Amino acid sequence: MACGLNRFLTNGHMMKKRNILSSFSGIRFRLTLWFVLILALVLAAFIASVYSLQARDLGRQTLARLEYNLNRLQAVYQLNLGAIILTAPNPDPSLVLQQDDVLFVHTQSGETLASYGPLTAADQETLRAASHHLDSSGSAFRLSLGANPARTSGSEYIIVTTTLQRWRNQSVYLHLGSPVDPGNQLHGLLTTLILAGVGLLALALLGGYWLADRAMRPVKSITQTARQISESDLTRRIHLDAHDELGELADTFDEMLGRLEAAFERQRQFTADASHELRTPLTIISLEAGHALAAKRPLEEYQRTLGVIMAENEYMVHLVNDLLLLSRLDAGQTRLKPAACDLSDLSVDVAERLTPLARRRGVTIEFTDLPETPLQGDRQLLTQVISNLLENAIKYSPEGGRVQLSTGMKDETAWLRVSDNGPGIPREDQPHIFDRFYRVDAARSHNGEGELPPGSGLGLAIAKWIVEAHGGEIHHSSMEGHGSLFEVRLPGKPKTH
Repeated sequence: MACGLNRFLTNGHMMKKRNILSSFSGIRFRLTLWFVLILALVLAAFIASVYSLQARDLGRQTLARLEYNLNRLQAVYQLNLGAIILTAPNPDPSLVLQQDDVLFVHTQSGETLASYGPLTAADQETLRAASHHLDSSGSAFRLSLGANPARTSGSEYIIVTTTLQRWRNQSVYLHLGSPVDPGNQLHGLLTTLILAGVGLLALALLGGYWLADRAMRPVKSITQTARQISESDLTRRIHLDAHDELGELADTFDEMLGRLEAAFERQRQFTADASHELRTPLTIISLEAGHALAAKRPLEEYQRTLGVIMAENEYMVHLVNDLLLLSRLDAGQTRLKPAACDLSDLSVDVAERLTPLARRRGVTIEFTDLPETPLQGDRQLLTQVISNLLENAIKYSPEGGRVQLSTGMKDETAWLRVSDNGPGIPREDQPHIFDRFYRVDAARSHNGEGELPPGSGLGLAIAKWIVEAHGGEIHHSSMEGHGSLFEVRLPGKPKTH
């Protein structure tokens, strides 16, 4: 019992592990990852754009403020140089100097005249060194100043510099600077954008997985239905009520299942009918042979038995040939070999071949109209169509009856008509006459005289297949007690003059 419990727990663990792995390797998870990845790239581009635009705007605002203050300082120091500069680092109270702003004035020789703000000795040396590369008009540049505990912002500064009037025979340089990011605004903005982006990606991951799961439910339904289908049960359908691509896929899948079900049903029916058709003549042959061998019989009795066996053999040969032809047609192994031919000539040839058999049954074949009817078609298969229709007409015509055969051309369409004055086809049987193994006579009897190949119920099915393979149509009309008419229409070949 403990072993069984361990096996159950192990199987459950393996199944759970397999489900987790399939979840992470499924299309839903991959779609979600692609969606989140694309969104992450878009968010990264957005964050970079917002950050760069904000940094540029801050830089412009800081530079404009510095240039304004520099102009005022320059005017003040030019007038008071040597008197105020050493005692008044901020000589103009109207100046807008912010926290962490720096002001540094020094001579060309490096003597410090004024210093304001959190400047270290190293920062002052950096500014002195930068002065050697300035022209008389001054310039604006960015400079990283050393760390100073008194600063509340970053170490990168925008520095504007100008040259004052000479003092004690040397140039005087005025440096005014402000942090690029006063108050660490850009840092706070970047932190906010990153946190918001991460939160948005988390929501996108959850929402995307939920949407992907919802979108893939029809696929799961299709998969489950496909797993439940077997050769013995093709009745399952998806019936997905959706008007999108997945709905179209489900409808196509249902249609395919319908075709498969119909094909399997035809196959089963075909096998059952073929078995039934072959069982009857084999049973007759076995009974007749057993009866003849049971005791000595007169010569006439043996001749009769051999005649019956011969007739049943001919029936089976005819049936097997039809089955092989249908099998090749269904499998696509029989390809049309189109050639120029005349439907009238083919009809005359078939009629001449079947005339002796028609005479033995007391049936007359009449040609009502046989003009030249050229077309492109497979002579052998078209001959099969005419033979099947003419044999049916002869078989169902009464003694002394007439079978009429005619051909013609209308609007580049060749037509063939075969009619008889037999008993006709009952109304309830007419929708099924082109079905395989379907015969109007319920008893499915055959004459056994060897005069005419007994019916197998495949002739009209073969004729219909061949006609449609040529791009044509076959129609029939019948009235009980007044005979039947079959008409074949094929694409004709116009006459050349």
